[in-house]
Formats: sequence, C-alpha cells, structure tokens
Amino acid sequence: MINEDPWRVKLTVAKVYGRVARSAAEKSASSKSDGGCCRPPEDLRGVPAEAVVSFRGCGNPVAIADLRPGQVVLDLGSGGGLDAILAARQVGPAGAVYGLDLSAKMTRLARRNALAAGAKNAAFIRGDLEAIPLREGSVDVIISNCVINLTPDKVQALVEAFRVLRPGGRLAVSDIVVDPDLAGLPLGEEAIRSALSWAGCIAGALTTGQYRTFLEAAGFEAVNIRINYRYSPPDLQAEMPAVLRRLPPHVIEDLAGRFASATITAYKPL
Repeated sequence: MINEDPWRVKLTVAKVYGRVARSAAEKSASSKSDGGCCRPPEDLRGVPAEAVVSFRGCGNPVAIADLRPGQVVLDLGSGGGLDAILAARQVGPAGAVYGLDLSAKMTRLARRNALAAGAKNAAFIRGDLEAIPLREGSVDVIISNCVINLTPDKVQALVEAFRVLRPGGRLAVSDIVVDPDLAGLPLGEEAIRSALSWAGCIAGALTTGQYRTFLEAAGFEAVNIRINYRYSPPDLQAEMPAVLRRLPPHVIEDLAGRFASATITAYKPL
C-alpha cells in the first residue's frame, strides 16, 4: 500500500461524500440512480429516494448477511442509510441497526431517510471505522458496502470489527479488491495508486491476499472472498488520470480487470 497522510485521506473522503449527501435531494427529484442495481425493485419500496440516489456501494451485503429477527447489526460506512434501512426491516422491531459514517452530512441524511422510511430501530452515529464507538461483543452481524477500502488503516478497522462482534458473529461485506495484485505492469503499484483518488473507491483497495491475511490476523475464521464483477476500461474512465490514459489499450484493459467487486464473509469464533 502507498504511504498517504491518513487524516488527509479521511478529510478527502468525508468532503467528497458530504457533497454527495448535499446533492441527494436535488438528484432524487430529477434523475435515476444505480442504487437499485444490486437489489430487486421490491426491496426499494418505501425507501426514500434520497437514500437511493446517495447510494455509492458496489454490492448488496444485506442479501448475504443472513439477518434474523432480533439481531443487532452494524453497517460500517452507512452513507445515506439504504443498507441500514433494508437491514432494519429484516431484524424487525426486536432488533437494532447502527449505521456508522465518517461524514456528518451523510449521518444527518441517513437519520432523515430512516425517519421517512419508518425504520425506528435504525440509529446513525458519526464515527471512524478505526475506532468504532460500540462496546465489545455488542453486535451480531457487521455489513459494509464498498467502504472498508476507503479507510487508511484497514488492519485497525478489521480489528475493531472483530472486537465489537459477539462470539459466533458474522462479517458480510461488499468491497472493491485487487485480484490478484498490481505486479507486472509498466507502472509500479505506488505510481498507479498515487494516480487514483481514494474517494473513488479503488486507490485504497486491498488485494484478495491482503484481505484474507488481515481478516485472519484480526481473529476471523472461515474467510471467503468471492469475485462478483471485474472492471472494464470504461469503469475506470471517470477517475483515470492522464498518466494512466497514456498506457496502451491492452495494458489499460489488463489494469482494469485486476480491480473487482467482491463479497467477503468471515466469522468470529465461538
């Protein structure tokens, strides 16, 4: 991984997603979002439009979380609240969902969206994935949607996730990964990552090998990483700087294909 000032990374991420939250109301009235791309339309019934248009995830962790009534769920990087609202429906009034997000604007937006959706069992907290403000062993399931890649110290974030899970608890996240790695390209890994934006989700992506190693080092077991979709060159266009655009087309295609959305599950031992 490249060396970046962690506070600068966090400020950049909070600023970018704060702008997303601020523009959600306008977009909800004038355009469609890809927030429903990973979910059947019936899942989005009754979900406020602002929760959908502010969605910036890369998958559907709620679908793989095996949530049950009465469980306590933590959504890391809850954004506008879409996944937390859907999780709140599944755990029911006897359960609870906590959404944690670094952006104050996103946190306020999520609270409004949960209120509009009638999700009384969902609460949203402004905080850092690297210092989760919940007590040890207080959560049954952790979900996250393309956010762990945004935090600078992923080792600490996964250690914190392990800490707040109850024994037997489950981690079920969607994230961007590098598979297998960034070796063998004309540009070195540091140059590639330095050219990309952290707020764009891929600059800070772990390799699948790193993800597995970090999860197991934190204490997780039964780690499973499944690649769902590999990037194509058009997927990188929005954030591809000039230094990467100058690469030959076949190299750009190779580079893009090493980034992928993945489903990651793991358990805290009993």
